[in-house]
Amino acid sequence: MWIRHNSKLKIYNTRFKKKAISNKMEQKNITTDSGIEIKEIYDAANSTKGDNSLPGEFPFTRGVQASMYRGKLWTMRQYAGFSTAEESNKRYHYLLGQGVSGLSVAFDLPTQIGYDSDHPLADGEVGKVGVAIDSIEDMELLFAGINLEEVSTSMTINASGFILLALYVAVAKKQGADLTKISGTIQNDILKEYAARGTYIYPPKPSMRIITDIFEWCSINVPKWNTISISGYHIREAGSTAVQEVAFTLSNGKAYVKAAQQKGLDINVFGKRLSFFFNAHNDLFEEVAKFRAARRMWSTIMKDLGATDEKALMLRFHTQTGGSTLTAQQPLNNICRVTIQSLAAVMGGTQSLHTNGYDEALSLPTEEAAKIALRTQQIVAFESGVPNTADPLAGSFFVESLTDEVEKAALELIEKIDLMGGSVEAIEQGFMQEQIAASAYQYQKDIENGKKISVGVNKFQSPETTKTPVFKIDESIQKIQTDKLTALKQRRNNTKVKQCLENIALAAKGTDNLMPHVVYAVENYCTLGEIADVLRSEYGEYK
Repeated sequence: MWIRHNSKLKIYNTRFKKKAISNKMEQKNITTDSGIEIKEIYDAANSTKGDNSLPGEFPFTRGVQASMYRGKLWTMRQYAGFSTAEESNKRYHYLLGQGVSGLSVAFDLPTQIGYDSDHPLADGEVGKVGVAIDSIEDMELLFAGINLEEVSTSMTINASGFILLALYVAVAKKQGADLTKISGTIQNDILKEYAARGTYIYPPKPSMRIITDIFEWCSINVPKWNTISISGYHIREAGSTAVQEVAFTLSNGKAYVKAAQQKGLDINVFGKRLSFFFNAHNDLFEEVAKFRAARRMWSTIMKDLGATDEKALMLRFHTQTGGSTLTAQQPLNNICRVTIQSLAAVMGGTQSLHTNGYDEALSLPTEEAAKIALRTQQIVAFESGVPNTADPLAGSFFVESLTDEVEKAALELIEKIDLMGGSVEAIEQGFMQEQIAASAYQYQKDIENGKKISVGVNKFQSPETTKTPVFKIDESIQKIQTDKLTALKQRRNNTKVKQCLENIALAAKGTDNLMPHVVYAVENYCTLGEIADVLRSEYGEYK
């Protein structure tokens, strides 16, 4: 019996080895989308960094807090905004009732590029991809019944971010809030707009001036506010790899820090209020490695730039699951994708998280899709066991090695950008744009030739038997907003409005901080478009 069994075992082993060799030949040079080669087996020799730091310790590879989620879970945000302020307000109350712990506001395209809803260029876009905000009256309606002292609000807004911040502060003041207690974030990252997204208004130099004015003003008046969310998300959505996302984002971060230092600001003060915004894609381990590498790299960058305060050395970040990974085919598959991406963000140590609705390749998320997206976070938080220990993948030969590899490749890219003179110069030369475009092209090519599998798209297709409900925007929104604007302009003190706008123009010509003038202007019912137009006249538009 034993002899027979042993003989079978030998035959099995021989066959298995032959099969393994055959598979190796078929699957040699397995790489991540960033081109990092994945070995068949990892051991201690593969991890070269030798980072033995603990969570909460420099260089923060393992997280910015010692206990991470054992002490406090990440903030569960759900990105929402559509139609009018009234309609978006209903969705915010719904989400708060479902357990979100922070709001994340999406603005429509005219708001993002500084046009009021009655502007000819706003035609057909009002309230479509986010909420339309024209004045303080809209902002009051947006946050009606929501205590701004008690909720953290993230606003995805860039070129017109200074105006939206002013509106938020003005509403908080009307609520009687203590401005030293309100918290949140404006994205305010204009450099990635030039490189990847396109919702810019002014040229780079005046845009950087506006950003540093925000840094300065907030450090005094709204000290808990994160003055910028340096965004890799949109870089990744435009088609970059994980390595490019880290490299370009941190390089942009360096540019903002240097601009603030040139203005005379203290890196140990404004550095504490810098935050980051990353994407989470489907390659679980590369994404975890990306987040760990980014923290380690940023802490060293800030130290080299002169930061000594521990909190100014920390990279704190929000994560959104990958919109570009969602498919219109078999949309329910997207729930699985979002779950993997959520796990990557949490195991990578994110401070807040938005999970996409499964239907977002088709439309803005329905209420049902938004609820499932939130429940995905809650299941990870309360059922998976993942938050029970800090940096659960630490010590994995594979993850530690991949962290080193991502860092190495990203640093090489940053060095190239530094040699060009930094991010602004690299963008003006088209370097980042070209790199992102090449990666996007390669990714799409790999999908089309089947080298990369997208389930339900180029493999495992099946005919759609049921229609997924989609969210529809009322086409009457533009008229509603236009009528509101007309009424506002008739009843406000237009002499006061004119004076406010002239004061902004004078500040723009000189060196006065713009923010006090903008806050005063929105309190006196100047509209977003009017304020943006004043600076268009002074600074011009970037082409």
